[in-house]
Amino acid sequence: MTVEKTDTLVVGAGQSGIAMSEHLTEMGVPHIVLERSRIAERWRSERWDSLVANGPAWHDRFPGLEFDDVSPETFPPKERMARYFEDYATMVNAPVRTNTEVKSVKRCEGRPGFMVSTSQGEIEAQRVVAATGPFQVPLYPKIVPETSDIQQIHSSAYKNPDQLAKGAVLVVGGGASGSQIAEELQRDGRKVYLSIGEHYRPPRSYRGRDYVWWLGVLGKWDEIKTEAKKKHVAFAVSGYDGGKTIDFRRLGNMGITVLGITKAYQDGVLTFAQDLVKNINEGDEAYLDVLREADAYVERNGIDLPLEPEAWEVQPDPDCIVNPILDLDMKEAGITTIIWATGFKFDFSWMQVDAFHPDGTPFHKRGISAETGIYFLGLPELTNRASSFIYGCWYDAKYIATHIGVQRNYVAYKSE
Repeated sequence: MTVEKTDTLVVGAGQSGIAMSEHLTEMGVPHIVLERSRIAERWRSERWDSLVANGPAWHDRFPGLEFDDVSPETFPPKERMARYFEDYATMVNAPVRTNTEVKSVKRCEGRPGFMVSTSQGEIEAQRVVAATGPFQVPLYPKIVPETSDIQQIHSSAYKNPDQLAKGAVLVVGGGASGSQIAEELQRDGRKVYLSIGEHYRPPRSYRGRDYVWWLGVLGKWDEIKTEAKKKHVAFAVSGYDGGKTIDFRRLGNMGITVLGITKAYQDGVLTFAQDLVKNINEGDEAYLDVLREADAYVERNGIDLPLEPEAWEVQPDPDCIVNPILDLDMKEAGITTIIWATGFKFDFSWMQVDAFHPDGTPFHKRGISAETGIYFLGLPELTNRASSFIYGCWYDAKYIATHIGVQRNYVAYKSE
């Protein structure tokens, strides 16, 4: 059987894969983009119905295409985001093959390149770019036994309140997903418990500018001028309901019972850490730090932006924060469902190459891996804080495409 050959194979046709294809085309690099399902599939089927982009339309896009039917300050819904990437792929003529799953990548023996086994046959590529992003395999702690009578789902499987059993819901995770889902369920008339841990809680906007703008002008996307914030904590900012600052006091005052981090389960009783007040206070300090830095920036640069004194106001502590619940009998609380909004883990088991640390995480520098010819794109902190965001992965892709071009020149060199 004839084996198809290409210079570079890109795995994944989400935001990272489409960005990679554009830059490879500009560099004149022959390539193929393989997608196991449809373009931007995770936006389509692995998110809840009411999901919107986490940044406004003027920012959460690639430089080459604006939204033609969404105002710049709007947070586009997930279906519109999926169509955006589909339109972009068409615009840049990306050679995407959908419904093609990559099963394995192995280095060729006795010659350069990699043999890639797919659901549609084998492809030999000189280079492979893993553009599968950070949201690969749902991650949640095995605290509550699967044999219990509690319905347990990950946030990636949540669609809307109607899919859940009747009764109260415990949402575990205080990031954008958990906070949005908890508020949606509460508005649907559910009794909601929200378990949160450490989190970074910035303002959604301040003095008339969205937080993504402040991230840019304050140098926080790159975190060069400022000390990096804590890694691996929930990023509590969302575009839900037109874009509002996530405020756990506000959620508590509207009827959601906010809890500390979920620790253990025994005989139907959940135990929570005594860290709620500490984490709330640390989140407040991160929020206030942004306001202080923003005010200093405005004054230093003489910019005419309106004052926003109400942004400094703090809501009163709800009872669930004044008197944190440490033990909760789920049956007495009426909890029938737990939604684990606890993030994802990597799964690169399909890549049988020497590009990983012992724990399975990619071994790379700016997406260029320890295995020559293997690249990673779209991972958190690949180069900076923006790397797993829409606009950030576009610039990371340009860097990797440039590196591929340089390597091709080395290979093509012939001495006289």
